[in-house]
Amino acid sequence: MSLCVAALYQFAALPDFEALREPLLELCTSLEIRGTLLLASEGINGTVAGTDEAIDALVTALRGGPLFGGRLGSMELKFSRAAEMPFRRLKVKLKAEIVALGLPEIDPTRIVGTYVEPADWNALIADPDVLVVDTRNHFEFEMGSFDRALDPETRSFADFPEFVRRKLDPVRDRRIAMFCTGGIRCEKASAYLKAEGFDEVYHLKGGILRYLETVPAESSRWHGDCFVFDERIALGHGLEERRPPAKDQTASGASGSSRR
Repeated sequence: MSLCVAALYQFAALPDFEALREPLLELCTSLEIRGTLLLASEGINGTVAGTDEAIDALVTALRGGPLFGGRLGSMELKFSRAAEMPFRRLKVKLKAEIVALGLPEIDPTRIVGTYVEPADWNALIADPDVLVVDTRNHFEFEMGSFDRALDPETRSFADFPEFVRRKLDPVRDRRIAMFCTGGIRCEKASAYLKAEGFDEVYHLKGGILRYLETVPAESSRWHGDCFVFDERIALGHGLEERRPPAKDQTASGASGSSRR
């Protein structure tokens, strides 16, 4: 029997995030769910796996249950399948940020770029006036990326602001389209660019995973595989499990289980 894998996140005000850890851990344990969930004052992020019934119960509890009181009602979700359990254990961690940019003042709930649906993404990145930027690290870029995408050559997301300072210019780069694995890094990166004075900033809603899930392979502008932070290693079109040749993930800054 295959298992359901849920990649989820939402930026939301959770001032009580420390008190949420234990009841969330107990809920996931009771459902025999494994994976990693990150909690911070800015929201929730993570990837977990379990039976279809267990994941359904967790999503229902997160979106509408008393634990979060409706604060995760618009949570971003991507579902895929795994032939075997892709996680060794369950972890619920408390963090300063749910995706570490190193700039806690950047708040995507106050300012963010323009969301682009996967169906509209091809036309946007085909425009020669649009600079296409991959917000993931160099290891992930090498495994697969979109047509015309610029590799920021970072080791971690915290390096992204330095890349912007060195390579981008709000006067010259008037239209920027960004993407990442599941959408969360783009939301924060687009908020950062808007705060730095960049005007037209777009990002792929739901990230590469949503694009691979919904855009047919024959019309795709994606090349290669999409690295995911679990034992499946990578996904292709239709979110099919892929296992590309091994690379030095540690040296490339690709360790971790919940960066998306």
